[in-house]
Amino acid sequence: MTTNIPNIPKEKFAFVPRSEKIHDEKLQTKAVGYLGDAWNRFRTNKSAVVAFVLIMILLVFALVVPEISSFSVAFRDGYYKLSLPRSDFFYSLGWDGGKNEQQSEAGYLYLNSIGVESGDSAVMKVYDSFQDATGQTFYNLRSDSYSSVGYVFVNLSEAEYQALMKYQDDTGIQVMYPLQATMNKHFVRANDGANFWYKLQSEAQGTTGAPVLDENGQYIPNYLTSNDPAKAGYVSSRIKGDGENGVWYTYAQKNQTGYRVRVHYKEYFKYINGFYCSFLFGSNVYGQDILTCLAVGARFSLLLAICVATINFILGVIYGSIEGYYGGWVDMIMERISDILADVPFIVVATLFQLHLANKVGVVPSLLFAFILTGWVGTAARVRTQFYRFKGQEYVLAARTLGASDSRLIFKHIFPNSLGTIITGAVMTIPGVIFSESMLSYLHIINLDTSSTLTSIGTMLSNGKDYLSTYPHILFFPAFFIAILEICFNLFGNGLRDAFNPSLRGAED
Repeated sequence: MTTNIPNIPKEKFAFVPRSEKIHDEKLQTKAVGYLGDAWNRFRTNKSAVVAFVLIMILLVFALVVPEISSFSVAFRDGYYKLSLPRSDFFYSLGWDGGKNEQQSEAGYLYLNSIGVESGDSAVMKVYDSFQDATGQTFYNLRSDSYSSVGYVFVNLSEAEYQALMKYQDDTGIQVMYPLQATMNKHFVRANDGANFWYKLQSEAQGTTGAPVLDENGQYIPNYLTSNDPAKAGYVSSRIKGDGENGVWYTYAQKNQTGYRVRVHYKEYFKYINGFYCSFLFGSNVYGQDILTCLAVGARFSLLLAICVATINFILGVIYGSIEGYYGGWVDMIMERISDILADVPFIVVATLFQLHLANKVGVVPSLLFAFILTGWVGTAARVRTQFYRFKGQEYVLAARTLGASDSRLIFKHIFPNSLGTIITGAVMTIPGVIFSESMLSYLHIINLDTSSTLTSIGTMLSNGKDYLSTYPHILFFPAFFIAILEICFNLFGNGLRDAFNPSLRGAED
């Protein structure tokens, strides 16, 4: 057989001196440690990175929003309850605090009259009108849930009344508006020998709709009030009527303590708080800002979940490591203890703790104890399984032969190889705790004090369930938040599992 050997010029060959040592060249790249390699693998997982970024955004939201918000959890305003979400930035997209509804003619005239008197119309748009079979007129319109509050009566002291008058004079903004004349008030003339007044004998409900005028034809923006029963019902002598014992219209009630004033509530709210009321996520049935409540509730849920996950992780790793490493009778006894605890239903533990322990240590500590009592069992079981898997490997036997101590074998050789599964389980504990707390709050098994500065996502869900069909925003925002949180933690946990798996070290996608 003939072999064709290429003709290689002799200039391409060189003699190698016998004194020269031939060896491999030193690697020029930097050594990558365990955590560095885990980070390199984690950042290649796009879904896990996005989930991590979203978790950080939600965490910043929970920490920052309560500090910069104009409202607090303790804030409540009954006039602005069930207000719809409004944003100046997204106003043109329908995030305007308005609601499409059908109003009778009387309702339409009332909403329209608010704008006629103050210039701030509660009717944003009229779509159409129609008459029903009875001949009544109805309007399909979009109303402003904030301006619809209209006018309210407030009681002011003498100092508060004068301060409000000064505010109107200084700013030129009208807050107080004329009273409406009251119908069918019946008074009886009375006197004490030196002075006389008219004493209210009976009263029928209703107003004329017209403003009250004094004897000079000027509007009356207020009338005096009294908390003293002996003075209640006495009126000043400036009363319009048709006789001493006839029908009268009154505008001023005699008093020595303060005033009852009819105010345009939108401007009055600004006078009291320094800004116009506007809820980015709307308000709930208590008149609380849903955005602030959601941030505070998320902060509470996340902090509780992180504390529970950390404590259960530490307890589970220690307990499971001892079980899995030593085995034998040690494992048998410890496993029976964990089996007993694992069979105790969590909801029963949480309920009993709330009934008997919450009164002594508080709702939150008792809830924390309930999560910790049995929460570490799952982590311990995962650690035990991983130790049984890896403790018989050759590298562990080699390390033991070389004299490595038990603690070194556990934490240097076995535990790092188990870290991927353990970390994933620990991370998944966080959404599990948040979901369990929300479920317990929703079922009213735990009851946070709604009058305090504390709330939770579960409490918000529970408060909004009755308004799903009429005011869905109350339920939508906390439900959306917890859904995003659960999804992100699942993706993030999967990314950590792959990143901390030593068997994938150096692998490329």
